[in-house]
This record gives sequence, C-alpha cells and structure tokens, in this order.
Amino acid sequence: MAPEYLHTMVRVKDLEKSMEFFSMLGLKERTRSENEKGRFTLVFMCPPGQEDGRADVELTYNWDGDEGLPDDSRHFGHLAYRVDDIYALCQELMDSGVTINRPPRDGHMAFVRSPDNVSIELLQKGEAKEPQEPWASMENTGHW
Repeated sequence: MAPEYLHTMVRVKDLEKSMEFFSMLGLKERTRSENEKGRFTLVFMCPPGQEDGRADVELTYNWDGDEGLPDDSRHFGHLAYRVDDIYALCQELMDSGVTINRPPRDGHMAFVRSPDNVSIELLQKGEAKEPQEPWASMENTGHW
C-alpha cells in the first residue's frame, strides 16, 4: 500500500504571528486542539476548498518554549503553494513587512520565510506571468 500524504508540521515560536503569516497566504484555520498534559497547541490550517485535510499545515506551539530547537527551522525543506497571482501576493506580503527572499523574476516562482524561518515556495498557477518590474531586477535576499 502506498503512503498517504497527511500534512506538514512546523514548530512555531509565536502562534498568532505564524497564523497571521499563513493567513496572508490565503490559508485558514481548519481545526485546533489544546493539549493541557503535553502543554502544546496544534492548529491545522488549509487553503480554501481543501478543508478535507489533504493540504494541511500543522502549526505546533509548545507553551513552555522550544529550548534546544535549531534557530533555523530548515531541516524539513519547504512548503509549496500554487497561487493565482504571484506578483500581487508578493506585493501584499512585502507591504506587510515580509522579505521576499527569492523574488518572482521569472513570473513563476518566489520564496519567502515565515516568522519561524520556514521556507515557503510560491508557484504561479498556470503559465508563468511575463517578467515585470520591480520583480525582474530584484536581487535575492538572504537564503531560502
């Protein structure tokens, strides 16, 4: 039997700030659970129309902090989302203070990071858009 994809889990340091970031990408809270004994909160967020859980991001918030976890939560790779208008979304993110680490110079792909350094790949739905400024000449910032 082939494995079935369930979700991607990322640990977050500030649950509300991380939820706000993923909401800017268009995701919404699907379900939440509080575990008093384990002292953590799990929030599952999904894109509209995918409430069946097949594209969930599980945000795990440890109430007592995450001492001992790496500062750069890159050990899993990245999350990828197909978006309707990569230029409009990147502009909205930038206007909200999010750094565009790899701008969509090609009209097809960009990378940003969540408040917890989770790398997010944004891919243009359908054909790539024609290159346009300011994106076409924008340099990379940091790493992704």
